[in-house]
Amino acid sequence: MFRRSALLLLISALLITGCVSNTAKRDPLKTSEGREQAVLAYVDLGKGYLRSGNPERAKEPLRSALEIAPDHPEALEALALVFQFEQEPELAEGYYRRALSKSSEPRILYNYGGFLYEQKRFSEAYAQFLKASADTLYSGRSAVFESLGITALRMGNTDEAKKLLKKSLRLNRNQPRALLELTELSVAAKDYLPARDYYKLYTRLTDQQDARSLWLGIQLARVFDDRDTEASYGLQLKRLFPASNEYQQYRQTGGR
Repeated sequence: MFRRSALLLLISALLITGCVSNTAKRDPLKTSEGREQAVLAYVDLGKGYLRSGNPERAKEPLRSALEIAPDHPEALEALALVFQFEQEPELAEGYYRRALSKSSEPRILYNYGGFLYEQKRFSEAYAQFLKASADTLYSGRSAVFESLGITALRMGNTDEAKKLLKKSLRLNRNQPRALLELTELSVAAKDYLPARDYYKLYTRLTDQQDARSLWLGIQLARVFDDRDTEASYGLQLKRLFPASNEYQQYRQTGGR
């Protein structure tokens, strides 16, 4: 909101300047501070359009940002996100690389890692997440470790994944994905007490369960002989996800 307000103020200042005087010192874009403010306002506007699911409208303010500062890393990163949303991987990667050539900001590293993960380039994604995690003051560090753990799982490194996901939860306990992954890993290892604890925290954080989480809940309910919970989760699984592999597993193991 602040950046959008800043953009409106900046445009107003430019219009007033045009009416009153053409001197450079009244033009905000003639100063480095004014240019930076304008770029960040345009980037914020572009990201707002992207968040609302309108990548085409996001491009115009981002183009304006790059006209002011062609190598601005935040503007380049924002365009990378736009092209990633539009499923244009070559363009997205090009802008990510340009952004990272100008800045090693952990947020950019993290987003680039997420892009590489989407492309199933897991080892490359892991490397970017690892770089992002090195900044101990980064406010999103718990999400970085969560992504590291999930990527380690995709690479087949279960022990490393557990360590990284636990690190993520030490930084921030309120992460449903990390909790669900640790629930599944603990159930697979027959470590049912920690699995139950992870699952309880998970269900407190989200009201909407998918087939995978319901099946994990059923398995834990069976271990702890909680028939009411098993029946409840089984009914939800049947009603919401009747075509899922999890429902088939439930039926094959005695469910209805």
